Amino acid sequence: MNHFYVIANSTREGALETAFLIREYLESLGKTCLVDEGTKKADRDGYTYREQVSSEVDCILVLGGDGTLLQAAVDLADRDIPFLGINMGTLGFLAEVNRDGIKDALQKLIRDEYEIENRMMLLGKSYRAQDTGSAAGDRDRAAEPVGGRQDQARALNDIVITRKGSLQIINFRIYVNGQLLHRFHGDGVIVATPTGSTGYSLSAGGPVVEPRAELILLTPICPHSMQSRSIVLSCEDRVSVEIESSRDGEIQEVEAIFDGCHKVPLRTGERLEIRKSGRTTGIVKLSQVSFLEVLNRKMSD
Repeated sequence: MNHFYVIANSTREGALETAFLIREYLESLGKTCLVDEGTKKADRDGYTYREQVSSEVDCILVLGGDGTLLQAAVDLADRDIPFLGINMGTLGFLAEVNRDGIKDALQKLIRDEYEIENRMMLLGKSYRAQDTGSAAGDRDRAAEPVGGRQDQARALNDIVITRKGSLQIINFRIYVNGQLLHRFHGDGVIVATPTGSTGYSLSAGGPVVEPRAELILLTPICPHSMQSRSIVLSCEDRVSVEIESSRDGEIQEVEAIFDGCHKVPLRTGERLEIRKSGRTTGIVKLSQVSFLEVLNRKMSD
């Protein structure tokens, strides 16, 4: 690797200082390195200046935590550039390099001593109507409902459909491949990838999944039922979450939150269609530490 791009979470202590030290070190070795300070701006989506990330970039170094890497992965999902996460806080599942191991990690990248894990992503699209049709185009377009689409976004970890505003029970229906799976009543539902299985889904009682797998997890949040459990689906399945009226017939307003960042409002009669994205996120792996070993450490904390 010869060309690097650094995204630093400026809210993390020492992140920017470390980013500039990385740039200085790489440039001293004849490599190119550009630093993005990762500050949220009102006039742009996400935290990354996409126009600065050229096609020559070999690797994106992300300084912060898993949340910073998740945001960067979504911002740059269409660039096909691998990410290396550098922890500026506690041990994460995605950011595996600690501060004291940065120079060693950079040397491995330069010597091409690494592997890349391609992680599955989700694509979610919100709709107002039930009209159906077809579309053709890029890897994230296929046969889909038309005439009522409102918004779309990708997620590496999860898409959480949860209540908006006051405390209320959400009533919604979940369809898989057009067939009704279940009517849920509760605080919401989490649709997660294997990468996201160790996040909110795990806290809500979902299973832990090896991150290189390809499948879709459905985990209800505080369901008002004794029989609601997580459901594991094929990565080829299409999930539709339809918002119903409240029990007293009033309009319900909820949010679909993509990786804890991008929010899509939904209300009664609207729905969110979720499927495997045609894009993946490349995660650079440098160490021989397995996912199970990292999981054991986290469970022991």
